[in-house]
Amino acid sequence: MNRIAFLVLIILFSLNGLAQEQTKKLTLADVIDQATKQSIDAFKQQNMYLASYYAFKYYRADKLPFLSIGANPFSYNNSIRQDYVPQDQTWQYSEQKNITSSTSLKLNQNIALTGGSLSLSSDLGMARNFFGSKLTTYSANAIGIGYNQRVNGYNSMRWKSKIEPLKFDMAKKGFIQSKEDISIKATTKFFTLVDAQIEINIAKTNLANSDTLYQIGKGRYQVGTVTQDELLNFELNSMNAKLALIKANQGLIRARSDLNSFLGFDKKTVIECVIPTTISKNLQIGIDEAIQKSMNNNPSIISQNERLLEEDNNVSLVKATNGLSADVSVSAGLNQTGLAVSNAYQNPNKFQNIAIVGLSVPIIDWGKRRGQILMAKSNREVVVNSIKQERIDFEQAVVMNVMEFNLQANQVLNSARADTIAQLGFDVTMRRFKIGKLDVTKLNLARNDLENARRAYISSLRKYWNSYYLIRELTLYDFDNRVDLGADFDKIINQ
Repeated sequence: MNRIAFLVLIILFSLNGLAQEQTKKLTLADVIDQATKQSIDAFKQQNMYLASYYAFKYYRADKLPFLSIGANPFSYNNSIRQDYVPQDQTWQYSEQKNITSSTSLKLNQNIALTGGSLSLSSDLGMARNFFGSKLTTYSANAIGIGYNQRVNGYNSMRWKSKIEPLKFDMAKKGFIQSKEDISIKATTKFFTLVDAQIEINIAKTNLANSDTLYQIGKGRYQVGTVTQDELLNFELNSMNAKLALIKANQGLIRARSDLNSFLGFDKKTVIECVIPTTISKNLQIGIDEAIQKSMNNNPSIISQNERLLEEDNNVSLVKATNGLSADVSVSAGLNQTGLAVSNAYQNPNKFQNIAIVGLSVPIIDWGKRRGQILMAKSNREVVVNSIKQERIDFEQAVVMNVMEFNLQANQVLNSARADTIAQLGFDVTMRRFKIGKLDVTKLNLARNDLENARRAYISSLRKYWNSYYLIRELTLYDFDNRVDLGADFDKIINQ
């Protein structure tokens, strides 16, 4: 008995010590706002979005002109070359000793319409011999134009132009959805702390009531209106109440520490959650509207569309790489040479043109091409059917969550009314017990009803807000303000 009393005193002193620390009273909206701005989860999600953002920038940059400069600043050759002389049918050896240098400027542009590549270039070269005339000569390609094209029916840039924007849209919607997911986590941790606060309040009240009843019981035992077993029951209830307070305090510390860590607060910060007393009781969400919004906004649906395009792309690629293939490369330019750099650019009149066509035609592949195409088509069909089932399950999840949310508001109102009635009933029962008109059994029943009603009320509030943010996560739509959550994305990402 003395040991339990000692533990209770320690708890009370620790609670007084916590009261002297920095206390923050936070509403549910405050907790969600802090979580979406400064939690570790928010930091991770923002960096994941940035990775997708830079990947999309890379894709867009690939469609723009690319200017590059290349150079071979110095090349020294001191060797003996072997040449065959047909007239004499002999080999002739000659010593070579020269220095060469070259530089080039090239502008490339990918052509999305055809999948080819267009280039403009300008080259300058220098060569100096150390035998014979020992002259230094310059060669310039003042301007050259070239075009490369693979002719096989597959245009990778056309497929990228379909897939990459979808990926980026999915990343943006995924970032918005991650905020709603953080809101759900914050709501769960908020109400976990609320539960702990309710439990410790119940434990304190029970301890005070148990001590009071025990003292009343001892007085009545002296006058013979309470039996010894009833008095022992009062004492047992008092001891159990002290143990319950210890357990409730441990739960409070654990829940508070968990929320502190999630929000990134200092460990000395004491959070006190303010129980939300108002809900949008008139908010009723239409099932058809919720399905439409989820189909337009949910990143899972965008991901499904992207997967379908990836499979179409793969089928097209397999067909192209296993059939007739041709590479066409053409170029033309104006050249000139001279003994000085300025001379190499004067009146360029030597026209140079190159055309290369390469063909690849499969003749016998023992069914390899057909097998690969059939496998690619089969994989696509698997994905198509999987997505069909996923969409059915997704729509069903939206319908069930909307239906539960529309009923949950009444549950909150009913449980709030039940909590009020249970409190009034307990107060009446306690007064009647004190004047000796009720026994301890009915008092215990009234106390149990009060505790259960309070817990049921908090539980209904938790379910309401979890359901509310879950529907927002599924639809990415604010049904209170009638606006898409990603309507002002630039403002959201910069917060």
